[in-house]
Amino acid sequence: MAVQKEIQELKEQSLAWEMLKDARKTNKRMFVIWIITFLTLVGVTCYTIYLLNDVGTISETITQENENGYNNYIGNDGDIINGKANNN
Repeated sequence: MAVQKEIQELKEQSLAWEMLKDARKTNKRMFVIWIITFLTLVGVTCYTIYLLNDVGTISETITQENENGYNNYIGNDGDIINGKANNN
């Protein structure tokens, strides 16, 4: 009777040990998947911020042509004379 009880305990311990090994493998895989997912999220977030800051940025240089400090910029909305629009 004692021998059969010991054999049963060994089988149960062996089953528990196998389940523990499987759980360790699964946890390791899930941790690696979590790290990859987190790094992907950080990468996409950084790229999105980069794109949002880059869209619509236009660099235009206007030179100072007058010695008195006033620039007269003529755009697409008509002539500008001394800071006032002249839309004829």
